[in-house]
Amino acid sequence: MDKDKVEKKEKSYYELERIIKGVANHRRIEILEMLGKKPEMSVAEIAEKVKSNFKTTSDHIRKIAVAGLLMKRSDSKSVRHKLTKRGEFILKFLRMLE
Repeated sequence: MDKDKVEKKEKSYYELERIIKGVANHRRIEILEMLGKKPEMSVAEIAEKVKSNFKTTSDHIRKIAVAGLLMKRSDSKSVRHKLTKRGEFILKFLRMLE
């Protein structure tokens, strides 16, 4: 295999790893599930629902966003979150594992 194909394949593995890390926590899965049912929630709203503090919830949301599973939208008061198409797909995949 030539060098470009090897590098592309390795990049693909890193991207898959990033996605898996985005959901590799029960609280992150719970957040994904919640945003699948009720999009456009703020960090404060999510933290209240999952009974976790703001900082911890914000860190979980950041990791989910880095994985490309949610998008952020700023309104005048706060940042709102909703699943991306990839996030919706991952959520469906997780439900199949149950």
